[in-house]
Amino acid sequence: MVPLLHIALLVIFVIIIYAIIGLELFCGHLHNACLKPNSTELYEYGEGVRICGKGYTCEEGAHCDLNGTYEGPNFGITNFDNFGLAMLTVFQCITMEGWTTVMYDVSRSLGSEWPWIYFVSLIIIGSFFVLNLVLGVLSGEFSKEREKAKARGDFQKLREKQQLEEDLRGYLDWITQAGKSER
Repeated sequence: MVPLLHIALLVIFVIIIYAIIGLELFCGHLHNACLKPNSTELYEYGEGVRICGKGYTCEEGAHCDLNGTYEGPNFGITNFDNFGLAMLTVFQCITMEGWTTVMYDVSRSLGSEWPWIYFVSLIIIGSFFVLNLVLGVLSGEFSKEREKAKARGDFQKLREKQQLEEDLRGYLDWITQAGKSER
């Protein structure tokens, strides 16, 4: 059980480190979105609202709202604006559920190539290494429990066999003594 605790602490440590780095690098950048011309209404693309900024300019007629009135992707849950949501976003990326969308949104907003370094290193360290380590430790713990259960089962069988032998010996002694007393 202790190895599982150590791995859980390692996972939390990786999430906290990447959440702090994400807070420093990307805080407030996922709230810039394309607006309809002469309006404060969001410009909807085929896949939804598009994050804009230095890395992406809105289509003809639409303009980029740099005031941050857009709540953000996933109803404002996916962002790096505070520590809790940054940890949740990092966890989302580690599970590899929509991490590319988060990476592209950050790249569109910032307009540089360095967010790729953050997200690819997060996937390599957080997903491939740490989560596979979790699976390895879980597998090892289940193997240990299976061996313990097998040993308990073997002990129980041995105990039952000894009990049966004692009972049989007792019956044989009883029969032998009964036979001697009748003579």
